[in-house]
Amino acid sequence: MQEIQVDKQGAKKYKRKSLIAFLIFFIMIGAAWAGWKWLVTQPLDNGIKGGIPKPLRKVLDINEEVYSGLYSTKHLIKEYPKSAAAKKARVNGNLGLDEETFDASQWKLQIVKSSGDTLFLTLDDIKKMNKIDVVFNFKCIEGWSQITWWSGVRFSDLIKKYGLEKESAMKFVGMKTPDEEYYVGIDMPSILQPQTILCYELNGKPLPMNQGYPLRLIIPVKYGVKHLKRIGTIDFSNTRPPDYWAEKGYDYYTGL
Repeated sequence: MQEIQVDKQGAKKYKRKSLIAFLIFFIMIGAAWAGWKWLVTQPLDNGIKGGIPKPLRKVLDINEEVYSGLYSTKHLIKEYPKSAAAKKARVNGNLGLDEETFDASQWKLQIVKSSGDTLFLTLDDIKKMNKIDVVFNFKCIEGWSQITWWSGVRFSDLIKKYGLEKESAMKFVGMKTPDEEYYVGIDMPSILQPQTILCYELNGKPLPMNQGYPLRLIIPVKYGVKHLKRIGTIDFSNTRPPDYWAEKGYDYYTGL
C-alpha cells in the first residue's frame, strides 16, 4: 500500500512539472511572437542606406562597441607555415568582379586624400614596397574557413610611404571596386593592424581574376566579407563609409 501511495505522489509531481514546463514553453513562444511583431513595426535605421529596424541596429552597435573596446593592434592572428596553405583557395563571392567592364591595363589604385586630391598608384608602384607574406585561417560568414597564403604590402606601410598620417588619424577607411558594385567600411585600428595587407599574390603567384586581380585587401582580423577584392578606390572618413553587407542588416564591425 505504501509503495502504491508513493507511486501516486510521484505521478502527481510529474504531471505538475510537465504542466509547468508546457506553460513556460507556450509563454516563451508567445513572448517571441510578440517581440517579433514589435520589431518589424519599428522605424528603420537611416544611418546606413537600406535600413533595418532601429532596435536591431542598436544591438549590432553595442556589439561593435564591446569588440572595438577590447581590440588592440598589437594582437596578432595565428599564422601557419606556407606548406599548410590550401593549393586552391576558395572564393567567397564575386561582387564587383565583372570582367566585361574591367580593363586591367588601365587599372590604377586611387587614394582620395583628406584635401580632396587623389593619389594614383600602379601595381608596380605598390610592388616597390617591402613585400610580406600572411598565412592564416581565412574565415567566411557562410561557415567555412581555410588556411591560405597571401602576399603584398602592409596597409600601414603604404600610409607611411605616401605621407597619409593625417588620413590615418581618421576613424574609418572606405574601399570600393572599380565598378563600385561592392564596397566596405573598416575601422581604422583594424586596418592598421600589421597583418593587414594590400595583396597582389596568392600562393606565390599573381592573384587570379576571381580573387581580385590586380589588388585586394587581406585583413585577418575580419570575416571574409570585409576582404574587398579588386580595390579601385580608397578614402578616409570620420563617419561610417557605405558598406554593402551592413546595408543589408549585417554587423558593420564584422570582427573576429
